[in-house]
Amino acid sequence: MSNYAIGDIQGCYQELILLLDKINFNSSEDRLWLCGDLVNRGPDSLKCLEFLHSIKQNCLITLGNHDLHLIALAEGASELSKTDTLKDLLQSRSLILYVNWLKQLPLIQADTLISKGTKKEYIMTHAGVPPHWSLEEAKQHSNEISKNLNSPILSKHFLKNMYGNEPSSDSKNLSKDERLRLHTNYFTRMRFCDEHGRIELTNKGDPANAPQGFKPWFKNELKIMKESTHLLFGHWAALKGITGVHNITALDTGCIWGERLTAINLEDGRVFSCNRVN
Repeated sequence: MSNYAIGDIQGCYQELILLLDKINFNSSEDRLWLCGDLVNRGPDSLKCLEFLHSIKQNCLITLGNHDLHLIALAEGASELSKTDTLKDLLQSRSLILYVNWLKQLPLIQADTLISKGTKKEYIMTHAGVPPHWSLEEAKQHSNEISKNLNSPILSKHFLKNMYGNEPSSDSKNLSKDERLRLHTNYFTRMRFCDEHGRIELTNKGDPANAPQGFKPWFKNELKIMKESTHLLFGHWAALKGITGVHNITALDTGCIWGERLTAINLEDGRVFSCNRVN
């Protein structure tokens, strides 16, 4: 069995299939690590979910901000924006099936693999992990978000209140809504933060142009990192797959922006890419 980590798909179904052909993906043996943002902005979000749902037993997936946005739209907790390309999916007879499946997915995944003869613990989120969280703390925060997301009573309230850039840092004085919003932003939207976990969400560009007092989150000293840890994340296409940090891998290589979709074999480190088709 081979494990392949793949960056943000965002409805680029044609490129996904071409990439899986390139790696000779075997759905009965191999496993895909998908870092989230399965849908939106691309042309074929419905086809992506149809296919990925059909092979869900062979996938480890974390939710991204666009996946959460789809769930919010489906539950009447948000409205379509001008840049959303989700109308076909929202009109599908299978929408409830796919949304219920997405709601079951966590915001962090972890598993131990043998990579180049060495045991490594791979940890994956969509955007990253703030400096002050351990793996156990991250899992706890993911579980709290999932509990609210899957609650018939709490779900719509959570989804309505997850949007926004504040608060920007953790505190014991945060309300429940504020805590859940911040933690969701850590998992799904974070790019720049300081050493204490204060995030800046308005800057989405080149990591070299960090706002004053901030740096790319992975340039901080991370509590979650151990000698055998390898972090995987997507979300930040401007990185072009490069972090410059050992054992931290950026998976989003900008397919939706006309660049390429990338897969990494986690056992041997080989990298495969497929250029944007249209």
